[in-house]
Amino acid sequence: ILFIIFFLMFSSTESSEKSFHDFSIESISGEVINLSDFKSKVVLLVNTASKCGFTPQYSGLQKIYERYKEDGLIVFGVPTNDFNQELSNANEVKQFCEIRFGVEFPMSAIQPIRGENAHPIYKWIKSNVSVIGQPRWNFHKYLIGKDGKIINWFSSMTSPTSEGLIKQLETALYDK
Repeated sequence: ILFIIFFLMFSSTESSEKSFHDFSIESISGEVINLSDFKSKVVLLVNTASKCGFTPQYSGLQKIYERYKEDGLIVFGVPTNDFNQELSNANEVKQFCEIRFGVEFPMSAIQPIRGENAHPIYKWIKSNVSVIGQPRWNFHKYLIGKDGKIINWFSSMTSPTSEGLIKQLETALYDK
């Protein structure tokens, strides 16, 4: 029993010591993206899907990316089929996003974000936010600070251009 308690304490401490920048992920085009490349940037991480009622949020995500990218914002889309609403392959997703919504922000390949097979980024998120803050649907958003730590999360219902999200994003970008 003591071993199990020690293991749980050690593993949770280890996960909280990591940051967003400690991970890599396959891009929608197949290259590896080292998230350490985003050090000193603010990241809005969003799990996405092409056939969801929230899919029009791609427009708002692109809008804030265009507005704040020169100031250090990275909008990062992570397509997932965990809710059975994604197209069948990364190329279809890429074409859909570019043609339908003019998406220019970086995106990953289709990834699992929940459960045992979740991408390590989402396992890290799970160990660093409450159950309420874990993705329950597509277009769940995480604001990641320049230091790679989670600042806050926003539900699917929160528009990317909402006043509350923008205020926190600007604070993360401009406060020293």
